[in-house]
Amino acid sequence: MITNDVFFIVLLSAALNAGWNSAIKIGGDRITAMAITTLIGSALSLLVLPWVAWPGPESWLLLGASIAIHTAYHFALPLAYNHGDLGQVYPIARGSAPVMVMLGGALFAGESPGPGALVGVLCLCAGVISLALLKTSVGSSRKAVGYALLTGALIAAYTVVDALGARQSGTAIGFAVLITLGDGIATALIVLGWKGRRTFVVERRALWLCAAAGSMQMGAYWTAVWALARAPMGQVSALRETSVLLVALVSAWLLKERVGPGRIVAAGLVFAGIVGIRLGS
Repeated sequence: MITNDVFFIVLLSAALNAGWNSAIKIGGDRITAMAITTLIGSALSLLVLPWVAWPGPESWLLLGASIAIHTAYHFALPLAYNHGDLGQVYPIARGSAPVMVMLGGALFAGESPGPGALVGVLCLCAGVISLALLKTSVGSSRKAVGYALLTGALIAAYTVVDALGARQSGTAIGFAVLITLGDGIATALIVLGWKGRRTFVVERRALWLCAAAGSMQMGAYWTAVWALARAPMGQVSALRETSVLLVALVSAWLLKERVGPGRIVAAGLVFAGIVGIRLGS
Protein backbone atom coordinates (compact mmCIF):
# COMPACT_ATOMS: atom_id res chain seq x y z
CA MET A 1 0.00 0.00 0.00
CA ILE A 2 1.23 3.50 -0.85
CA THR A 3 0.73 5.90 2.06
CA ASN A 4 0.52 9.67 1.67
CA ASP A 5 4.13 10.24 2.70
CA VAL A 6 5.44 7.65 0.21
CA PHE A 7 3.15 9.03 -2.52
CA PHE A 8 4.48 12.59 -2.25
CA ILE A 9 8.10 11.50 -1.77
CA VAL A 10 7.91 9.51 -5.00
CA LEU A 11 6.47 12.51 -6.83
CA LEU A 12 9.40 14.56 -5.51
CA SER A 13 11.76 11.85 -6.75
CA ALA A 14 10.09 12.05 -10.17
CA ALA A 15 10.62 15.81 -10.36
CA LEU A 16 14.30 15.48 -9.44
CA ASN A 17 14.72 12.65 -11.96
CA ALA A 18 13.27 14.82 -14.71
CA GLY A 19 15.63 17.61 -13.75
CA TRP A 20 18.87 15.65 -13.92
CA ASN A 21 17.90 13.84 -17.14
CA SER A 22 17.21 17.20 -18.78
CA ALA A 23 20.61 18.46 -17.63
CA ILE A 24 22.36 15.41 -19.14
CA LYS A 25 20.56 15.92 -22.46
CA ILE A 26 21.64 19.58 -22.79
CA GLY A 27 25.09 19.11 -21.26
CA GLY A 28 27.18 18.65 -24.44
CA ASP A 29 29.05 15.32 -24.61
CA ARG A 30 26.54 13.11 -22.80
CA ILE A 31 28.97 10.35 -21.81
CA THR A 32 31.27 12.95 -20.23
CA ALA A 33 28.32 14.72 -18.62
CA MET A 34 27.08 11.44 -17.13
CA ALA A 35 30.55 10.53 -15.83
CA ILE A 36 31.04 13.91 -14.14
CA THR A 37 27.48 13.92 -12.80
CA THR A 38 27.79 10.49 -11.21
CA LEU A 39 31.27 11.26 -9.88
CA ILE A 40 29.87 14.35 -8.16
CA GLY A 41 27.15 12.08 -6.83
CA SER A 42 29.84 9.79 -5.42
CA ALA A 43 31.45 12.77 -3.68
CA LEU A 44 28.10 13.69 -2.11
CA SER A 45 27.61 10.06 -1.09
CA LEU A 46 31.03 10.03 0.57
CA LEU A 47 30.12 13.15 2.54
CA VAL A 48 26.96 11.59 3.99
CA LEU A 49 28.40 8.08 4.44
CA PRO A 50 29.49 8.64 8.08
CA TRP A 51 25.92 9.60 8.95
CA VAL A 52 24.10 6.54 7.61
CA ALA A 53 23.91 2.98 8.90
CA TRP A 54 25.87 0.23 7.14
CA PRO A 55 23.72 -2.33 5.24
CA GLY A 56 23.56 -5.86 6.64
CA PRO A 57 25.77 -8.57 5.04
CA GLU A 58 22.74 -10.36 3.60
CA SER A 59 22.24 -7.46 1.17
CA TRP A 60 25.85 -7.16 -0.09
CA LEU A 61 25.34 -9.45 -3.10
CA LEU A 62 22.37 -7.36 -4.20
CA LEU A 63 24.42 -4.23 -3.52
CA GLY A 64 27.12 -5.39 -5.93
CA ALA A 65 24.55 -6.39 -8.54
CA SER A 66 22.87 -3.00 -8.29
CA ILE A 67 26.16 -1.11 -8.74
CA ALA A 68 26.86 -3.14 -11.90
CA ILE A 69 23.38 -2.55 -13.34
CA HIS A 70 23.46 1.18 -12.53
CA THR A 71 26.85 1.52 -14.18
CA ALA A 72 25.53 -0.09 -17.38
CA TYR A 73 22.52 2.25 -17.22
CA HIS A 74 24.86 5.25 -17.02
CA PHE A 75 26.14 4.36 -20.50
CA ALA A 76 22.90 3.21 -22.13
CA LEU A 77 21.05 6.43 -21.28
CA PRO A 78 23.50 8.96 -22.78
CA LEU A 79 23.95 6.75 -25.86
CA ALA A 80 20.18 6.88 -26.33
CA TYR A 81 20.27 10.67 -25.98
CA ASN A 82 23.00 10.81 -28.63
CA HIS A 83 20.58 9.32 -31.15
CA GLY A 84 17.19 10.73 -30.15
CA ASP A 85 15.33 13.68 -28.65
CA LEU A 86 14.69 13.99 -24.93
CA GLY A 87 10.95 13.90 -25.62
CA GLN A 88 11.33 10.55 -27.39
CA VAL A 89 14.03 8.70 -25.44
CA TYR A 90 12.92 9.56 -21.92
CA PRO A 91 9.30 8.31 -22.25
CA ILE A 92 10.39 5.04 -23.88
CA ALA A 93 13.01 4.37 -21.22
CA ARG A 94 10.79 5.27 -18.28
CA GLY A 95 7.51 3.95 -19.68
CA SER A 96 8.79 0.49 -20.55
CA ALA A 97 10.04 -0.17 -17.01
CA PRO A 98 6.99 -0.25 -14.64
CA VAL A 99 5.27 -3.32 -16.12
CA MET A 100 8.56 -5.23 -15.96
CA VAL A 101 9.02 -4.03 -12.38
CA MET A 102 5.50 -5.16 -11.48
CA LEU A 103 6.23 -8.61 -12.91
CA GLY A 104 9.50 -8.71 -10.97
CA GLY A 105 7.73 -7.70 -7.78
CA ALA A 106 5.18 -10.49 -8.23
CA LEU A 107 7.88 -13.06 -9.01
CA PHE A 108 10.51 -12.18 -6.40
CA ALA A 109 8.52 -10.45 -3.63
CA GLY A 110 5.00 -11.87 -3.97
CA GLU A 111 3.52 -8.42 -4.61
CA SER A 112 0.10 -8.67 -6.24
CA PRO A 113 -1.43 -5.27 -7.07
CA GLY A 114 -5.15 -4.69 -6.59
CA PRO A 115 -7.37 -4.09 -9.64
CA GLY A 116 -7.34 -0.31 -9.22
CA ALA A 117 -3.58 -0.10 -8.86
CA LEU A 118 -3.08 -2.46 -11.82
CA VAL A 119 -5.32 -0.37 -14.06
CA GLY A 120 -3.51 2.76 -12.87
CA VAL A 121 -0.08 1.34 -13.71
CA LEU A 122 -1.20 0.15 -17.16
CA CYS A 123 -2.90 3.47 -17.87
CA LEU A 124 0.18 5.43 -16.83
CA CYS A 125 2.45 3.23 -18.94
CA ALA A 126 0.11 3.62 -21.94
CA GLY A 127 0.29 7.39 -21.60
CA VAL A 128 4.06 7.40 -21.28
CA ILE A 129 4.59 5.07 -24.24
CA SER A 130 2.12 7.13 -26.29
CA LEU A 131 4.32 10.17 -25.75
CA ALA A 132 7.24 8.19 -27.11
CA LEU A 133 5.33 6.76 -30.10
CA LEU A 134 4.16 10.23 -31.10
CA LYS A 135 7.79 11.24 -31.29
CA THR A 136 8.95 7.98 -32.91
CA SER A 137 6.52 8.37 -35.80
CA VAL A 138 8.43 11.42 -37.08
CA GLY A 139 11.41 9.68 -38.73
CA SER A 140 13.16 8.77 -35.51
CA SER A 141 16.34 6.77 -35.19
CA ARG A 142 16.02 3.03 -34.60
CA LYS A 143 19.18 3.24 -32.52
CA ALA A 144 17.50 5.78 -30.23
CA VAL A 145 14.55 3.43 -29.69
CA GLY A 146 16.84 0.44 -29.16
CA TYR A 147 19.02 2.19 -26.61
CA ALA A 148 15.93 3.60 -24.89
CA LEU A 149 14.40 0.12 -24.56
CA LEU A 150 17.70 -1.20 -23.23
CA THR A 151 17.71 1.66 -20.72
CA GLY A 152 14.17 0.75 -19.69
CA ALA A 153 15.18 -2.87 -19.09
CA LEU A 154 18.11 -1.72 -16.95
CA ILE A 155 15.81 0.63 -14.99
CA ALA A 156 13.46 -2.28 -14.31
CA ALA A 157 16.35 -4.54 -13.28
CA TYR A 158 17.91 -2.10 -10.83
CA THR A 159 14.51 -1.15 -9.41
CA VAL A 160 13.72 -4.75 -8.49
CA VAL A 161 17.24 -5.41 -7.16
CA ASP A 162 17.25 -2.15 -5.20
CA ALA A 163 13.86 -2.86 -3.65
CA LEU A 164 14.91 -6.34 -2.52
CA GLY A 165 18.29 -5.11 -1.28
CA ALA A 166 16.89 -2.12 0.60
CA ARG A 167 14.42 -4.37 2.40
CA GLN A 168 17.10 -6.90 3.34
CA SER A 169 19.72 -4.32 4.32
CA GLY A 170 17.96 -2.88 7.35
CA THR A 171 18.83 0.63 6.14
CA ALA A 172 17.38 1.77 2.84
CA ILE A 173 19.29 5.06 2.80
CA GLY A 174 22.58 3.40 3.74
CA PHE A 175 22.06 0.88 0.94
CA ALA A 176 21.28 3.66 -1.55
CA VAL A 177 24.28 5.79 -0.52
CA LEU A 178 26.71 2.90 -1.04
CA ILE A 179 25.24 2.24 -4.49
CA THR A 180 25.66 5.85 -5.60
CA LEU A 181 29.16 5.90 -4.15
CA GLY A 182 30.14 2.76 -6.08
CA ASP A 183 28.42 3.33 -9.41
CA GLY A 184 29.74 6.88 -9.77
CA ILE A 185 33.31 5.75 -9.25
CA ALA A 186 32.86 2.77 -11.59
CA THR A 187 31.36 4.98 -14.33
CA ALA A 188 34.15 7.57 -14.05
CA LEU A 189 36.88 4.90 -14.17
CA ILE A 190 35.42 3.32 -17.30
CA VAL A 191 35.17 6.70 -19.05
CA LEU A 192 38.70 7.56 -17.90
CA GLY A 193 40.06 4.36 -19.47
CA TRP A 194 37.93 4.82 -22.58
CA LYS A 195 38.41 8.52 -23.36
CA GLY A 196 41.35 9.62 -21.24
CA ARG A 197 41.83 12.32 -18.64
CA ARG A 198 41.14 15.23 -20.99
CA THR A 199 37.53 14.10 -21.16
CA PHE A 200 37.01 15.54 -17.69
CA VAL A 201 38.31 18.99 -18.69
CA VAL A 202 35.06 20.87 -19.35
CA GLU A 203 33.78 24.44 -19.37
CA ARG A 204 32.67 26.00 -16.11
CA ARG A 205 29.05 26.12 -17.31
CA ALA A 206 29.09 22.38 -18.04
CA LEU A 207 30.63 21.67 -14.64
CA TRP A 208 27.93 23.65 -12.84
CA LEU A 209 25.28 21.87 -14.89
CA CYS A 210 26.74 18.49 -13.91
CA ALA A 211 26.94 19.57 -10.26
CA ALA A 212 23.24 20.45 -10.33
CA ALA A 213 22.44 17.19 -12.12
CA GLY A 214 24.50 15.18 -9.61
CA SER A 215 22.69 16.73 -6.67
CA MET A 216 19.29 16.08 -8.23
CA GLN A 217 20.30 12.53 -9.18
CA MET A 218 21.24 11.71 -5.59
CA GLY A 219 18.04 13.20 -4.22
CA ALA A 220 15.91 11.37 -6.79
CA TYR A 221 17.59 8.03 -6.19
CA TRP A 222 17.84 8.09 -2.39
CA THR A 223 14.17 9.04 -2.02
CA ALA A 224 13.15 6.35 -4.54
CA VAL A 225 14.99 3.61 -2.64
CA TRP A 226 13.45 4.83 0.62
CA ALA A 227 10.02 4.44 -1.02
CA LEU A 228 10.85 1.04 -2.54
CA ALA A 229 11.60 -0.29 0.94
CA ARG A 230 8.11 0.71 2.10
CA ALA A 231 5.70 0.22 -0.81
CA PRO A 232 5.01 -2.16 -3.73
CA MET A 233 7.80 -1.72 -6.25
CA GLY A 234 5.53 -1.76 -9.31
CA GLN A 235 3.46 1.16 -8.05
CA VAL A 236 6.50 3.13 -6.93
CA SER A 237 8.13 2.60 -10.32
CA ALA A 238 5.00 3.74 -12.15
CA LEU A 239 4.58 6.85 -10.01
CA ARG A 240 8.17 7.85 -10.74
CA GLU A 241 7.27 7.99 -14.41
CA THR A 242 5.23 11.13 -13.76
CA SER A 243 8.60 12.73 -14.40
CA VAL A 244 7.77 12.25 -18.09
CA LEU A 245 5.23 15.08 -17.85
CA LEU A 246 7.93 17.43 -16.58
CA VAL A 247 10.37 16.30 -19.26
CA ALA A 248 7.69 16.93 -21.89
CA LEU A 249 7.47 20.51 -20.66
CA VAL A 250 11.25 20.87 -20.69
CA SER A 251 11.54 19.40 -24.18
CA ALA A 252 8.83 21.76 -25.46
CA TRP A 253 9.83 25.01 -23.77
CA LEU A 254 13.58 24.74 -23.31
CA LEU A 255 14.61 22.49 -26.21
CA LYS A 256 11.85 23.77 -28.55
CA GLU A 257 10.61 20.28 -29.43
CA ARG A 258 7.13 20.20 -31.00
CA VAL A 259 4.03 19.54 -28.85
CA GLY A 260 0.72 18.56 -30.44
CA PRO A 261 -2.76 17.40 -29.32
CA GLY A 262 -1.57 13.81 -29.09
CA ARG A 263 0.90 14.71 -26.36
CA ILE A 264 -1.86 16.40 -24.38
CA VAL A 265 -4.02 13.25 -24.58
CA ALA A 266 -1.05 11.09 -23.56
CA ALA A 267 -0.36 13.40 -20.62
CA GLY A 268 -4.00 12.97 -19.60
CA LEU A 269 -3.52 9.19 -19.57
CA VAL A 270 -0.49 9.61 -17.32
CA PHE A 271 -2.50 11.76 -14.92
CA ALA A 272 -5.36 9.22 -14.93
CA GLY A 273 -2.82 6.53 -14.09
CA ILE A 274 -1.56 8.54 -11.12
CA VAL A 275 -5.10 8.87 -9.80
CA GLY A 276 -5.73 5.16 -10.32
CA ILE A 277 -2.58 4.16 -8.45
CA ARG A 278 -3.36 6.47 -5.55
CA LEU A 279 -7.02 5.45 -5.21
CA GLY A 280 -6.25 1.77 -5.83
CA SER A 281 -3.54 1.54 -3.16
